[in-house]
Amino acid sequence: MKSYRIALAAGIAAAALGLSTPPAHAQAEAVGTAIAAPIVVHTVDALKPKPKLPGSEWLKARVIHADAQSITVREQDNGMRIDTFTFTPPLKDKMQARVDKGGYQYGDKVKILHQHGQTVALKVSGKPSKPI
Repeated sequence: MKSYRIALAAGIAAAALGLSTPPAHAQAEAVGTAIAAPIVVHTVDALKPKPKLPGSEWLKARVIHADAQSITVREQDNGMRIDTFTFTPPLKDKMQARVDKGGYQYGDKVKILHQHGQTVALKVSGKPSKPI
């Protein structure tokens, strides 16, 4: 019986509180005030994704053998697939510089950008490990 009275009293108090509060009004603009100029937003080119070469794809793999002329890798998704890629002329210079510093070693993780169905690497990314 007491819980019924407490609930009834709480309901009446909540209803009275809800009815007694005045409704909120939007801020009215005072007569004679100036309207602020709109904020102009510019797009930033740095946040736009770089355009992908049509027909190209990235291959995640582990290095089996790498030199300045080619790289032989084992695909991460399919361990039975082994691919050998040659390099484009600008990439050959970069790979020669990497080989001079120690190059990629067996087991290094790399990503290779290549045209679908082609064996010429457009880009090779990955951190070469230090030679023993």
